[in-house]
Amino acid sequence: MSCSSLLPLIVLLASSPAAAQMPVLELTAGFHRIEAEVAANDANRMRGLMNRRSMPANHGMLFVFVVAARHCMWMRNTNLPLSVAFLDDDGRILNIENMQPQTENSHCAPNAARYALEMNLDWFSSKGIQPGTRIGGLEKSPRPQ
Repeated sequence: MSCSSLLPLIVLLASSPAAAQMPVLELTAGFHRIEAEVAANDANRMRGLMNRRSMPANHGMLFVFVVAARHCMWMRNTNLPLSVAFLDDDGRILNIENMQPQTENSHCAPNAARYALEMNLDWFSSKGIQPGTRIGGLEKSPRPQ
């Protein structure tokens, strides 16, 4: 292939969603490590894990909200079954909700949440992680926008 025939491919790849990657942050839940993509702005929070077909083990997405509130999540255009943990300002899990793909049911925090952490379905329960557990590493997350 010549350089001129590669140019359209490079432009296509550069404009793809994969090229617009979110920052990744290492978190901890007890002695479990999590690699979390961080959705700290409106566009990333709205896109979340939509249209993905898989997510590696111990990977997730951390949503960082501008204000602590009773935030809710849903699964429109999301193909993966997920569990979401809503976290307070200190990173303590308020509640954990299981969410099924392609549904629009609201899954909400019971109290003011600053963060939401989405993982593959049943990740939290399989690790014995329950409400009250503190998620470490949140202090390194980008500031919400």
